[in-house]
Amino acid sequence: MRKLLKYLKDYKKESILGPLFKLLEASFELFVPLVIARIIDIGILNKDMNYVLKMGGMLVVLGIIGLVCSITAQYFAAKAAVGFGTAVRSQLFRHLNRFSYEEMDQIGSATLITRITSDINQVQAGVNMVLRLFLRSPFIVFGAMIMAFTVDTKSAMVFVITIPVLSIIIFGIMAISMPIYKKIQKYLEQITLVTRENLVGVRVIRAFNQQEKECAQFDEESNLLLKSQKYVGKIAGLLNPLTYIVINVAIIMIIWVGGKQVNTGRLTQGEVVALVNYMSQILVELIKLANLIITTTKSFACASRIQMVFEMQPSIVYADNSKETQECYTDDMVVFEHVNFAYGDSAENALTDIHFRVKKGETIGIIGGTGSGKSSIINLIPRFYDVKSGKVLIHGMDVRDYSKEALQSKIGIVPQKAVLFKGTIRENLQWGKKDATTEEMNQAISIAQAEEFVKEHGLDYKIQQGGKNLSGGQRQRLTIARALVKQPEILILDDSASALDFATDAQLRKAIQEETKDMTVFIVSQRAASIRHADQIFVLDDGKIVGSGTHEFLLKSCDIYREICLSQFSKEEVGV
Repeated sequence: MRKLLKYLKDYKKESILGPLFKLLEASFELFVPLVIARIIDIGILNKDMNYVLKMGGMLVVLGIIGLVCSITAQYFAAKAAVGFGTAVRSQLFRHLNRFSYEEMDQIGSATLITRITSDINQVQAGVNMVLRLFLRSPFIVFGAMIMAFTVDTKSAMVFVITIPVLSIIIFGIMAISMPIYKKIQKYLEQITLVTRENLVGVRVIRAFNQQEKECAQFDEESNLLLKSQKYVGKIAGLLNPLTYIVINVAIIMIIWVGGKQVNTGRLTQGEVVALVNYMSQILVELIKLANLIITTTKSFACASRIQMVFEMQPSIVYADNSKETQECYTDDMVVFEHVNFAYGDSAENALTDIHFRVKKGETIGIIGGTGSGKSSIINLIPRFYDVKSGKVLIHGMDVRDYSKEALQSKIGIVPQKAVLFKGTIRENLQWGKKDATTEEMNQAISIAQAEEFVKEHGLDYKIQQGGKNLSGGQRQRLTIARALVKQPEILILDDSASALDFATDAQLRKAIQEETKDMTVFIVSQRAASIRHADQIFVLDDGKIVGSGTHEFLLKSCDIYREICLSQFSKEEVGV
């Protein structure tokens, strides 16, 4: 939690003024029992109505001043807490965007969603409560004890015994409950994960009639959360009864001790009432302090989880400035030099000894079975992952020596899953190039074979979240157009035409070849037809290149490629 407090630096004034006004309110509140004692001992005893009214007016003034101080403190505390929450949330989101695919795979989206929403909201609530009550409640508790000593030392000894007992109860419960709150947040993450999977995969769930199974799984996760919350609730629920018992016993002791002294004339009735009021103030403040501790305990648990994400550093660090002077503008656009790659801490390589050269303007086809490493290869080019050993070169320069901006400016990527964002077609295409003109967009749309669809609806057609109001083929063509708008030197199509029919796929490949002559194109596909006209084809199997060359060459030299072709075409079409 301490490490997160740096995000309060822009709200130093509010962080000081909030507690300060709360202390002012508390100070005025401590005088109230003394005024009441005066009313009893002087006004009522002497039947002096003017004095009673005068002291009553003072109580009203103290109440108004306390109210003004309280409202002011609430304002400053809320401003600081909300600003703090906004700063943490913004910085955490920026930090997450620095993560490579490796960190994203490791943490999981459900965990990150919970950290950036529920956890930060809980910490924000904790900051708000601390600024309002952290100083006020202890100040009232110890202030009431000190004021009790000014009334009567013997009776005040009850306070000296009561406060340590209450402290043991409060901090003992906090020590027990804090680890449980951490578990609760983990269970909440699991519920977030299950909910997210259900929302994303709702059509699949209904198609396979798995609603009951998913409901049962959700109930199971919810019950785990429920049991933990009930358990910690029972522990936290002991706080108020135990404090009430201790305080009420203490009040009985004050009345007992004070009553005896009233009989002997050492104390007045008003002073006994003042002592009881001070003990009542302690009771009220300890109830507030109990709520503060519960909220703070949750906040500390959530803060440690947030800090854990902040402490995770991205495994990929880009150079500050592109060393473009090192670039060698040779015919070799992309070179893999004996690359080995593994996901995370896996001992088994996903790619083994990948070695090839791709010239500028070439079209490269990559094909192979499921899990053969096709996507792994193309993810290394834009440096979504770093190689385990070997080098990936662009223009003769290691991708690890490029700045993020310089590297990404050279590459256009169309991922396997066509992802569009809520907004217009124009806004989605501008992701590729922020200042793209209408002419540039239309050219990219034409190459991507989306011209007919876009002409019908226009560039300002509204796309729903995830492109739900478009067909799979329309989404894929628009994502291809988005990559083409930036006119990259390297275009990567990762199985991005799977939803297109063969005729449209062929037209797309022809348009890319004719309209982007200097562009180096990587086509990853399960279809042999999509890559058969490529300048080079790499055949992958179990993370290794088992064949490379043209379509005709591989038919003769690579058994795996021949089998793929025969499974998709007749012998006459294949030519064997």
